[in-house]
Amino acid sequence: MKNDRRTFIKHAAAAGAFTAAGFPHIWSKDASLAYAQSGQIRVGVLFSLTGTTAIIEESLNKATIMAIEEINAAGGVNGMKIVPVVEDPASDPATFAEKARKLVLSDKCVSVFGSYTSASRKAVLPVFERQANLFFYPTLYEGRECSKNVIYTGAVPNQQQDDFVPWLVEKFGKRWYMIGSNYIYPKEENNYCKKLLKSLGAEVIAEEYVPLGHSEFSSVINKFRSEKPNVIFSTVVGDSVVALHRQYRAAGLDPATMPMASLTTSENEVAAMGGDAAAGHFTSAPYFMVHESPENRRFVEAYRKRWGADKVTHFVSESAYFQIYLFKQAVAKLKAGDINPLTIREALKGEQFQAPQGLVKVEPENLHCWLHPKIGQCQSDGQFKILKQSANWLEPNPYSAYPNQKCTAEGLKEI
Repeated sequence: MKNDRRTFIKHAAAAGAFTAAGFPHIWSKDASLAYAQSGQIRVGVLFSLTGTTAIIEESLNKATIMAIEEINAAGGVNGMKIVPVVEDPASDPATFAEKARKLVLSDKCVSVFGSYTSASRKAVLPVFERQANLFFYPTLYEGRECSKNVIYTGAVPNQQQDDFVPWLVEKFGKRWYMIGSNYIYPKEENNYCKKLLKSLGAEVIAEEYVPLGHSEFSSVINKFRSEKPNVIFSTVVGDSVVALHRQYRAAGLDPATMPMASLTTSENEVAAMGGDAAAGHFTSAPYFMVHESPENRRFVEAYRKRWGADKVTHFVSESAYFQIYLFKQAVAKLKAGDINPLTIREALKGEQFQAPQGLVKVEPENLHCWLHPKIGQCQSDGQFKILKQSANWLEPNPYSAYPNQKCTAEGLKEI
């Protein structure tokens, strides 16, 4: 995507009409030079290295750092090195917000890459909107957000559920039990799932939420046994995923007749619980480690060489990886003195990258990514067998559960 640098600067200037809502500061050349001084571009890396979601977030940190190292080893961005400033928000939303302010205000990072849960994203969002900075969010999430300060590289509900839910209903049946962690993401994903189930003539026989970090699922398992749902739809996250699967297996329940279908269980959680505990269950995601492509072979080989032969890649570490390359391509279009969060955002619109999952693109209207939906079944070796994948990439629709609303380049609109 070879576009003239001046085109992006012109567009960035034109976007000034939006500054009241998204970028309240007026950028000067002198201010912008601070973002690319001494041949360095400082970025924040904000993933939990401790706490309940560190089980997944430490791998996002690793994928981010690896991509930065690769770019720097290849000459950087127009000769400038990307310098990561790493913080550990310890799986705590309040700490996320505190660390985000530090990265933006004290460390003068031009963008920040971080967060796994929607709770942490919501906590840092006011920082980036008030301080006119840019946040890259790699996680699948519930949608229903239209910020001009976030680049969303993970899947939204229509990209995970539109194929998955009808496939499960046809294969297993119409009686569904919903179990999730108690925060916004599971509730909104379940809201969308219920709409799909209703259209398919299916029913939700129970809907239950547990606290983040919850590890005692005996009462839930007993309900599974007594209610005998056809499908257990799980939006449990973090360490709780491991506990739920292990206790399901220990109870002798059978995934052949009562599978757990997840939007959040990846190779990373499976590695923690053991393949036997996850075998037979299903996940919908744009990426699985076994996906066949030259880009993915290079990604997996590089990741294991850098971090250890026993490490796994997964659908959030993959987006954490490719979003760094999207950032690099956007910044490469700009002169050093023109680099700031606003010009990077404008340069990202429509940007494409050949990611391990396939070709991805930043949708100019809503700053979410076009992705490649897939359905996988976990095997006892800890890897997934891909059973179905979309023929083409799928457009992101963050308001798919709310047909009267649409995220546009001008902001959220009622339609």
